[in-house]
Amino acid sequence: MTPPLTPAAPENMGEDLCMSDAHLDADNPFAAPSTLPYGLPDYTRIRSEHYRPALLAGMAEHRAQVEAISADPAEPSVENTLEALERSGRLLQRAAVAFFNQTSADGTPELDAVEEEIAPLLAAHQDAIRLDARLFARLESLHSRAQAGEFELAPDTAWLLHRTRTQFERAGVRLDEAAQARLRELNGRITTLETVFGREVLAATNDAAVLVTDEDELDGLPDDARDAAARAARERGHDEGWLLELQLPTGQPQLAVLTDRSTRERLFRASVGRGLGGAHDTRATLLELARLRAERASLLGYPHHAAFIAADATAGSAEAVEEILTRLAPAAVANARAEAAPLQALLEQDEPGATLEPWDWAFYAERVRAHERALDDASMRPYLELDRVLADGVLHAANALYGLTFAERHDLVGYHPDVRVFEVFDADGSGLGLFLADYWTRESKRGGAWMNNLVDQSTLLGEAPVVVNNLNIRKPPDGKPTLLAWDEVITMFHEFGHALHGLLSAVRYPSQSGTEVPRDFVEYPSQVNEIWAWEPNVVRAFALHHDSGEPMPVEWVRTLLAGRQDGEGFRTTEYLAAALLDQAWYRLGPDEVPTDPEQVEPFELAALAAAGVDLASVPPRYRSAYFNHVFSGGYSAGYYSYIWSEVLDADTVEWFRESGGLRREVGDAFRTRLLGRGGSVDPMEACRDLLGRDPRIEPLLARRGLLAAAQAPGAGSGAGSVAGSGAGAER
Repeated sequence: MTPPLTPAAPENMGEDLCMSDAHLDADNPFAAPSTLPYGLPDYTRIRSEHYRPALLAGMAEHRAQVEAISADPAEPSVENTLEALERSGRLLQRAAVAFFNQTSADGTPELDAVEEEIAPLLAAHQDAIRLDARLFARLESLHSRAQAGEFELAPDTAWLLHRTRTQFERAGVRLDEAAQARLRELNGRITTLETVFGREVLAATNDAAVLVTDEDELDGLPDDARDAAARAARERGHDEGWLLELQLPTGQPQLAVLTDRSTRERLFRASVGRGLGGAHDTRATLLELARLRAERASLLGYPHHAAFIAADATAGSAEAVEEILTRLAPAAVANARAEAAPLQALLEQDEPGATLEPWDWAFYAERVRAHERALDDASMRPYLELDRVLADGVLHAANALYGLTFAERHDLVGYHPDVRVFEVFDADGSGLGLFLADYWTRESKRGGAWMNNLVDQSTLLGEAPVVVNNLNIRKPPDGKPTLLAWDEVITMFHEFGHALHGLLSAVRYPSQSGTEVPRDFVEYPSQVNEIWAWEPNVVRAFALHHDSGEPMPVEWVRTLLAGRQDGEGFRTTEYLAAALLDQAWYRLGPDEVPTDPEQVEPFELAALAAAGVDLASVPPRYRSAYFNHVFSGGYSAGYYSYIWSEVLDADTVEWFRESGGLRREVGDAFRTRLLGRGGSVDPMEACRDLLGRDPRIEPLLARRGLLAAAQAPGAGSGAGSVAGSGAGAER
């Protein structure tokens, strides 16, 4: 996942900032552009106390720059309006990208306090630009004169003008003064609540870690994971025992291996109980967020927040989103029920009369796989060492496809000692940018995995990309290898797909760089990159025993590839349950959102039942109280994006296979026609240019084992309409 850097685009803030805020001491690291390679922020100098003054000064500076553009008496032109806007706010951009990256990846109470103060100021700042009637009039003048044929805009400039006008309209520039005043209030409060929700989820997740004091209860946990749990316990102040730390999703990886059923239940209940009461109760916050977002959508002329979000995405409408989710759900649930039968049988062998519970699924699924495939995660982990997966898997595939090479820069430092910095070189040997890898979990890092930009590629500004990948892999004791589960290998390839989208960007305008595309398109390139984790030659390159160097047995590799669809019913159902839950919250009008925190769980259960995905043994991938994506992380009413993007991804995988697979010519075509174009064109036009036609849904259905069910009589309209509707909306 790639989250947006919380409020971007700086603006005029009226009386929120005084002019004294425009001054920034020269010794502040953000006062001037970094002199480090590629503009990497100088983390040897940056301290927590530098962020607040830099952000305030950045807003004040940008306020003055935008005011000059708005008040310019000259006739609007690309140079004095569009390009001037793209060049403005550089101080704020430098400070904001570094700040929000650090609050996500290495937060502190001091930074949390700054974020809570700054976030609503940034929201007001953004409103002030997007609600500036003078600035909008300049954009309208450019548009009308271009339409009249007075001048011709380059395609990327025409798309920039279209998108900028759209953003102003969606921000409420056409509303009356009273409505705009209420909109400003809503945006400020929403931004504050997003910050609060994310902070509380992180605290709740840390607090919910399960301490085990009887080693017998850890039976089945691999030695490296047990060592990591012991290390975590000591770091958290426990003199003895093992701490099972939680990841953000509902299902915890330890559930697949722990043989003690009561320990599994304890771990699962700790996971789903996050945010439901106690010191870090998130329910009131999420209800207020849902209500305020619904009110904002209503002010802007939409029936609900889901409609507001979909209208500016490739989906085009909330109805199109609902159609694909509800179309896939019955077949996914049927597959999950079928997968449950052998798990239930195995459970009854161990405990006659027992019923399969959510904390049993992963454990018995691994048993079934070990029996039917003679392979499980515990067997594979010694062959999946992080450094080798990175060098001989992730980076190797990027070299084969795009000719990229990577050199670790030990002389450059990141925002935390765990961060590794790599210089990236293009096929001709020229420097392309920097890649920062931050893979280990820590108490100060929010859950999940994501990519951020620290510097956006732009020929207008002469800047090359600096990108970051964050994961949450348990850190082993010093001197021990970091061994991965197969899902973590896939996540590394996925997030590096986002990194490639940023690194291979070749655009003029910074606002069109790399991943600056609609939310339901941004996951597409990253999901495509996952396919190389399954490429036999790539697997053979990185799947070597961490100790002996022996390759993973050939029959294991074959088994791994043959079992790719194993568990798809479960995975698709848990994902769809979360996506449908997201839609349920955001298809409510302001007066329909519950007001009592105690109503959160009943609403959730009713929504899952109404969608037909209420399987007791298959809970949603995220429950509402810790659904960071949609209440804090930029995916509100947008969690459907993963499956929507997968339509494009699965079809593009077929294109790669038909074109020759892991070869430079194929990679260069993908780079030129899609990755490098970033947000400089209609994204669906870029996809059509690559494929030579509209995307099809059949490859997705086949991948997830849903093709037969989806093609049954009465199953729905067929695939072509899925991507086609979004493209029309974009135009």
